Amino acid sequence: MEGFVERGFEGVRDGFARAHEGDEGAAQLCVYRQGRVVVDLWAGQDPESGKSWDAESLTVLMSVSKGMTATCVHILVDRGLLDLDTPVREYWPEFAAAGKADVTVADVLSHRCGLSSFDAESGIGARELTDWTACVSALASMTPLWQPGTAFYYHSLTWGYLAGELIRRVSGKSVGEFLAAEIADPLGLSLWIGLPEAQEHRVVPQFNRRKMLSAADVEAMISSMGIDVGERLVRATLATVAARDEGMALLNTREGHAAELPSGNGIGNARSVARMFAATIGEIDGIRLLTPKAVDRARQPQTEGLIHPAPLDLMPRGNYFAHGYELTRPAQLVGPGAFGQVGTGGRIGVAHPESGIALGYVCTNMVGDDTGGPDPRWQPWSQALRASIV
Repeated sequence: MEGFVERGFEGVRDGFARAHEGDEGAAQLCVYRQGRVVVDLWAGQDPESGKSWDAESLTVLMSVSKGMTATCVHILVDRGLLDLDTPVREYWPEFAAAGKADVTVADVLSHRCGLSSFDAESGIGARELTDWTACVSALASMTPLWQPGTAFYYHSLTWGYLAGELIRRVSGKSVGEFLAAEIADPLGLSLWIGLPEAQEHRVVPQFNRRKMLSAADVEAMISSMGIDVGERLVRATLATVAARDEGMALLNTREGHAAELPSGNGIGNARSVARMFAATIGEIDGIRLLTPKAVDRARQPQTEGLIHPAPLDLMPRGNYFAHGYELTRPAQLVGPGAFGQVGTGGRIGVAHPESGIALGYVCTNMVGDDTGGPDPRWQPWSQALRASIV
């Protein structure tokens, strides 16, 4: 392990060391407090590629990319160019098709809009995810999988296209271009959605030793709960699971890095993730990304009181969401009021206005899962972090 911690955060350093004693992969942890770096740690190595690992190394951020994209959206909301309560059709007229005329920007951001997966018959599989036009066209013409606004279900793949197309329609820039121009370049971040080839040498691949449930496993589990696997929503969900393994492999390729997949192919490091989230809640070198009013609006709970749509209403509800940000696990990590996003494999980007804490955590060994509980590697250092900021 290398790096530093400020006085009072030694427990975080010790917890990070314990968390990665048996981890064969690499990890980074960076924490800001009131706009100042108080923790900057990295450890491990890449067992497969032999690439070196340090504080400036990059890796795929998975669904932390959604937190990056949500921040882009809220910059536009803050500027009055997007309105959360306005129907999406006002910005993206084609989206009004197939019963979606009243779907609002808020419905899209909070995973309530009924487009949680591409239809099983859409022809959108893992290889098609790099075709932006095909994906947004399929979503614009799609009939919702449930009545929008009445339930929520995590839009694991589709959310990025929906939010990203809103960004493109309003700003004239793709999500990757907007992120670079409005966030990464001004703050000096190593953070991309659509990685330039010149940065490819810095990327350390992710890997996964654990057995993930296959589409057949998930189908059997759902069926055992008495859920009809022939239902449209179930078939769409299973198609997403079936595309997962090929999609994971895609994210370790140059093609997967170069594309803009705002739900999951953001690339960066812990320093940059933490610095971006710190700039949402405070000023960093003269730059603040969101006003306090925008932060409070962005983190308002949007799915409490809702359940999953039938026939998946028997599934556990898991995490709750605000306007594009996750709430449940950020609050568990830092405290009530925290917002951010957790990504498959254990990545984290979180901000907590009440304490002034913002953090980024990235790793290459995909132990954690963005649809379940906390990654076991978080507990030792996050517990110490909470104790440090009391």
